[in-house]
Amino acid sequence: MYILGIETSCDETGIAIYSAIHGLIANQLYSQIELHKHYGGVVPELASRDHIRKIIPLIKKVLEESQLKLTDIQGIAYTNGPGLISALMIGAMVGRSLAYALDIPAIAINHMEGHLLSPMLESHSSPVFPFVALLISGGHTQLVAANSIGNYKLLGESIDDAIGETFDKIAKLLGLSYPGGSILSSIAKKGIPGKYKFPKPMIKHSGLNFSFSGLKTFVANLIHKSVIDEQKRADIARAFEDTIVDILTIKCQRALDQTGLNRLVVAGGVSANTTIRLQLKNFMKKRGGTVYYTRPEFCTDNGAMIAYAGLMRIQQQYGSSINTNNNIAMTTAVQPRWNIEELE
Repeated sequence: MYILGIETSCDETGIAIYSAIHGLIANQLYSQIELHKHYGGVVPELASRDHIRKIIPLIKKVLEESQLKLTDIQGIAYTNGPGLISALMIGAMVGRSLAYALDIPAIAINHMEGHLLSPMLESHSSPVFPFVALLISGGHTQLVAANSIGNYKLLGESIDDAIGETFDKIAKLLGLSYPGGSILSSIAKKGIPGKYKFPKPMIKHSGLNFSFSGLKTFVANLIHKSVIDEQKRADIARAFEDTIVDILTIKCQRALDQTGLNRLVVAGGVSANTTIRLQLKNFMKKRGGTVYYTRPEFCTDNGAMIAYAGLMRIQQQYGSSINTNNNIAMTTAVQPRWNIEELE
């Protein structure tokens, strides 16, 4: 069974083909970073136009890469939300149109479920349900109890800025280019540990929600009243990243304690951060538990995770036999806001 995955939730056009037998057999990703760098952030109208230009050529590329014909595809999974509505519409229209023409299932995938399942792309180190998932990206910061496919409970989330957004905003204040989160993490390695102490919002609350706006404001005020040279920039970056890592570790510990689980999945674009990875790996090792990541190239938005999620959904619906006369997920309405708890 071959599943074509289409990801267009924001500023990456991701197309992939996943095989039920052979795993990931083709993957193409186009990033719009250079397009949006001039504006310091993603411009939705430009993003959707670029998806239009890239989506069909990338579909042709994955077919060539896999040496398959379009008629070999047995299901199409596309990101239906959450994300930018104009960007989502491109992937949904192309995905549903192809599925209709080929008379195969079209599967509307929740973007966050795609991230949550992404560590399962590699079967040799794949987590098993149930587990706690920490989903950290440019638009989301969530703790989720994952019991099975579609059975998710949102334990906590950011009540203001997402973690990736916060990284990028602090990077911009430090004079780093867009997107600055990864650059900030790089220069933080040159910073002196403990040079600055920053507040850790909401860690004294028993709940599992996050807040990053107060931390962002505190760091912004420090930057504005300081003369920033190379070393001070590195010291501030180090203190900021260390504070973020401490907050995530504390919240993950509480989530695992409350659920009684000892498996942690960390996914989303920010999960590529090496400091976060190392800290949570050490934390889980001391705890006697296990943490799971996907490879860095699959941390960002990509078609591979959407194709895999689509395969899981098709197998859940049809088993090994697909009824091609009845497409599932017939809705054509994308969902810019789509709570992972609403999934079936």
